[in-house]
Amino acid sequence: MVLNPYAKFLAAQDARTVIAMTPGLVHQAVGAMTAEQIAAPIAPPSFGKAKWSPREIVAHLADCELVFAFRLRQTLAMPSPVIQPFDQDDWAKQYAAYDMAAALEMFRAARGWNVKLIGGLSEADWQREMTHPERGTMTFQTVVETMAGHDVNHLGQLQSVLKDKT
Repeated sequence: MVLNPYAKFLAAQDARTVIAMTPGLVHQAVGAMTAEQIAAPIAPPSFGKAKWSPREIVAHLADCELVFAFRLRQTLAMPSPVIQPFDQDDWAKQYAAYDMAAALEMFRAARGWNVKLIGGLSEADWQREMTHPERGTMTFQTVVETMAGHDVNHLGQLQSVLKDKT
């Protein structure tokens, strides 16, 4: 597997800028949606799996931010930690418990905390390594770039709802 499966979404964009701007852009996108748009899957099911709704996408972003927060801090606190992968579809089974406002606030708060952490790091911190059991050894910087590419991917999905259904 590739170290950063979201690199194609990030392209030449600055990862730090992307992760700092994403919460506001997500808030803007979902704020322009109707209740029906927020609740409806973004696309018809494919391969027997339903696509997530905007509410579920934001809940996923909040969940992932918690994971990224731990991974970043674990990497700064330990020499070459092995991080724990997770199955996003298993986690998504619980998304009915979260409304859009709660998911958005969790994402914004955790992301703000992570942006503050990232803003004060040395070059040596950016090169610290961690190992993902499925992706291999990566640097702190690669994880931040993964966060940013992941953001761009899901933000594009949210923005497509507005383009497709307005």
